[in-house]
Amino acid sequence: LETLFRVILPNMKASILVGFVLHFAHTLGEFGVVLMVGGNIEGKTRVASIVIYNAVESIDYATAHLYSLLLLSLSFLSLLTLYIINRRWVL
Repeated sequence: LETLFRVILPNMKASILVGFVLHFAHTLGEFGVVLMVGGNIEGKTRVASIVIYNAVESIDYATAHLYSLLLLSLSFLSLLTLYIINRRWVL
């Protein structure tokens, strides 16, 4: 158990963080799964991808652009975090 906490987990720290960041970046763009599992229940399933879909369907492009920019910014920040993690622990 001591080996796990003193050797294995510290060496896996960067890989675990990279896994979380990549998982977060991937789930930002999920649309089909959210639509199939959660449905499009007005007022109940308010995730960004569904809001963008509803905004485009109702020709509210300003809202769609705003939420798209938000998702793009979050994706960029998560991938920037991944880059920083890789630079810090790999080099």
